Amino acid sequence: MKSPILTYHHFSSTLCFLVCLILLSCGAKKTNVVENTIPINHPKLLFLNYVLEKNSNGQKTMTLKNKFVTDGKLKNTNNKFTKEPSEGDLKCIQVDDHASELHSVFIKNPLFLTIEVPNDSLSFEKRLVEQNRANVSLKLQLHPKTKHIVISEVNALSEASVQLIKIELE
Repeated sequence: MKSPILTYHHFSSTLCFLVCLILLSCGAKKTNVVENTIPINHPKLLFLNYVLEKNSNGQKTMTLKNKFVTDGKLKNTNNKFTKEPSEGDLKCIQVDDHASELHSVFIKNPLFLTIEVPNDSLSFEKRLVEQNRANVSLKLQLHPKTKHIVISEVNALSEASVQLIKIELE
């Protein structure tokens, strides 16, 4: 009597091996990403309301309307922020007593507004409109050691920038 080439034992062990191989090959690969994170023991939120204006010479000025600090944790990021700044965007930096940068975010240029308008064929198209004045509200996760908020304009070289305002926190 001939014995089968593939017995139940061989079949089950081969199947188990293939399943394990598939699971291991499909496993998540961990990548090391260094984030500009804020330690959160007693999280605080900072609300900033300010006016950004551009004069006829193209110089920008910023005026703080109010600031408010409260307990809380930032739930999601805002579409006002960008990871790839361009000329005219703003950099908001949290600094400590020694003017060392603790955390920073880039803010899309608030003087540019994207609107949708109907064209001749009655379909909508996006247009970029430049304003001379914009009211801006920001919500930021506050670093525990932050003493000042510095907001600067990113220039074309994106190395140096023009400081628009420095806000002292109590």
